[in-house]
Amino acid sequence: MSRRSQQKEAAEEAYQLQTRAGIEGAARTTAIGLGLAVIGHHLWPAFRRQTVAIKGFLVSGFTIFGLVFGAERALVEFENKKRREENALRQEARIALARRGLIGTETEIAQWRTEQASERTNKTES
Repeated sequence: MSRRSQQKEAAEEAYQLQTRAGIEGAARTTAIGLGLAVIGHHLWPAFRRQTVAIKGFLVSGFTIFGLVFGAERALVEFENKKRREENALRQEARIALARRGLIGTETEIAQWRTEQASERTNKTES
């Protein structure tokens, strides 16, 4: 699999994660906002006098907050996971190249990755 197709796959996975987490976050905070609006309506006379539009605006603010921060949290977690995987792979490549007496430059690491991918392909075909 080429590097570009791997990046495209990772971007699609990140998009799916963000979408799912955003929807979940929005649903969660909408419920919180609705609950607080109902409680505020029954317990606070100043809030009770507000129009439905203002109450809806407050609830939609909760919804947007949950959507944005839920999606952002999921993306940050995904990026951290990918970064850790990449760092572990690069460390493995540097160690393997050092055993061969080579310095782990970007070019050498890219060649090592290609070799590893072809070895994995050969093992699965056998």
